[in-house]
Amino acid sequence: PKASIAEERKAPSFPIRELTYWIDGDERTTKLKERIMLELERDPLWRVSDHPNLTLAETRERAMSKVRRLADLATSRPLEETMLRMSIISVVDPGFWTRFGVHFGLFFGALQGQATPSQLAYWMDKGAMSMQGITGCFGMTELGHGSNVAGLETTATFDEAADEFVVHSPTLTATKWWIGGAAHTATHCSVYAQLIVKGKCYGTKTFVVQLRDTSTFQLMPGVNIGDLGKKMGRDQIDNGWIRFTHVRIPRSHMLMKHTKVTRSGEVIEPALAQLAYGALIQGRVSMVSDSANVAKRALTIATRYASVRRQFSDGTPGALETKLIDYPIHQHRLLPLMAQTFAMIFTAREVNANYQRLMGVLSELGSDAKGAAVDEAIKDLKETHATSAGLKAFCTWMCLNIIDQCRQSLGGHGYSAYTGLAQAYSDFAVHCTWEGDNTILTLQCGRYLVATALEARKGQPLPANLAYLKAALSKDGSVSTSPCKGSTPEQVSSLDTLKAAWSSVAANAIINAVRDFEAGRAKGLSKDNAYEHSSASRLHAARMHTYTYLLHRFAAQVEQSPEALRPVLTLLAQLFGAHSAVQHSGEFLQSGFYSGAQIEALKTFVNHACIEVRKDAVPLTDAFGYTDYVINSPLGRYDGDVYEKYFELVTSLNPTKPIPYFDSLIKPLLERTNEVETGPELEIDQE
Repeated sequence: PKASIAEERKAPSFPIRELTYWIDGDERTTKLKERIMLELERDPLWRVSDHPNLTLAETRERAMSKVRRLADLATSRPLEETMLRMSIISVVDPGFWTRFGVHFGLFFGALQGQATPSQLAYWMDKGAMSMQGITGCFGMTELGHGSNVAGLETTATFDEAADEFVVHSPTLTATKWWIGGAAHTATHCSVYAQLIVKGKCYGTKTFVVQLRDTSTFQLMPGVNIGDLGKKMGRDQIDNGWIRFTHVRIPRSHMLMKHTKVTRSGEVIEPALAQLAYGALIQGRVSMVSDSANVAKRALTIATRYASVRRQFSDGTPGALETKLIDYPIHQHRLLPLMAQTFAMIFTAREVNANYQRLMGVLSELGSDAKGAAVDEAIKDLKETHATSAGLKAFCTWMCLNIIDQCRQSLGGHGYSAYTGLAQAYSDFAVHCTWEGDNTILTLQCGRYLVATALEARKGQPLPANLAYLKAALSKDGSVSTSPCKGSTPEQVSSLDTLKAAWSSVAANAIINAVRDFEAGRAKGLSKDNAYEHSSASRLHAARMHTYTYLLHRFAAQVEQSPEALRPVLTLLAQLFGAHSAVQHSGEFLQSGFYSGAQIEALKTFVNHACIEVRKDAVPLTDAFGYTDYVINSPLGRYDGDVYEKYFELVTSLNPTKPIPYFDSLIKPLLERTNEVETGPELEIDQE
């Protein structure tokens, strides 16, 4: 195995280290990442190899033991280092990342996004930032409501006489559910509840509610909390349920950066209410990066194992068996996933930069600003909201599929908890439903696409990410398409051709969704019901648009990349665009961009691209830059010594011991007799 993987690294077509720098952003970031990975590996507290054998209680206790150390680091080290450390931890120990992130990302994030400057200063003085005196959780989801935040049932009713809010769970389904940190850890919660003032409901707002006494840790009056127990994955986080029974909080504990309630009960709402939701996009944006990071680990394990695992031979006496990676079907199994991962890596970089830029603009404008600059910012916010919704959905779906395909590619060993991908699947699956259910998010994206197309038909300018609609839209509502003129595999698979192809297909899907929406309206349906009528085509439009966006962002990064990296990155971008097109070939035939013969030529290119990428498969995973500690799988070791290390790990964590239930169960089973009790024989009269 060691020799098998060593030969994979003899002649890479690109400088591996330079690609690592390009993926990470620069050389300085790579070196900082390597320092952090080494620190984690050498810290006994961060041992991860025995995770599969821990009980639920042990898993939670170990996670909590890491919290204090990381809390101190988070507040004493530069923000950039903390963010990078957390991105690595999200791969090493995703359950702990969630437990820690609930406080710093969700609870404190709510304070940053929803509190006034004076309120934020108050809670920081109480220890909210440093986790000294306060540990927080995020109370949005309820037993009866998740994606429909506007339908939450928890109420916060203003008592003008006492200058307090009364927080209450009026029904069973109003019980806060899936609240990370609630069961054991949190002292406070950012609670999302319906604001009721003088009998009028003003919609869902955010309130800070104390759950436990910070000295005794006893529950506060009117607060009931329970443990949700064992989950599919991420057992490090103590998810719980919370019920409020007329819990009183000061008026100042409503976060009032946007909507304000005065002492006299006057409700002052912002001119731009949608600005309040800008901060909620951050979670979706971060999950595009998380999808890329987790996919990198899964592909590293599967690709390295495929380069040392040998099965079957051509029958020549004494010949070595063939590497899995040398079988064309295995190349088709893994290498298109490699291309998808690179697409996510580079898209995550760009969408995060765009989000940070937008948040900076919104912060400068303020919630009461007016004018052309505000109108432009609102357009950007809507576009970012829709794009991030689509990307969050399709990238998390993509990553979950990558994990499982990589797991299956390991054969029977993939089913072992010690080879790293079974637990990765269980841990990552939650990404498809938290921070917005994926199907709901795709429908939000699709609704934006339909609305934008309708506006464009009236002459409104298109955002840059939908510029491809301009050429496709005709006044009569039809799609004007310029078919591909090439016929050879090289011609139909050029990056420019693939970009045009995907733009054509996305435009066609969006126009079809518009037609379905307008057909609903023509039947007399309300606007909302017409959107529901077109939900299937909206979801499909969101899928096609998101794939188009991923390809365009990938291509843009290729153009900016160092010259030495451009050939391999171009090939990967082509493989992503071409393989995805083959998977959705019906759409390309329907749009009229490709003919049946051209689709066949595209398949020929995919075959060729897999053969070429295979030559660099191991170097490409090396460029991801994860150490063996982060990979945490004997099958994904850098040196290829998979069998020795796999055997050592399994035997060390499962030493031979007497069978505890031998005497009580196995022995009685083996020693039971075949004698059965019988009744008296019956006498049968014979005549």
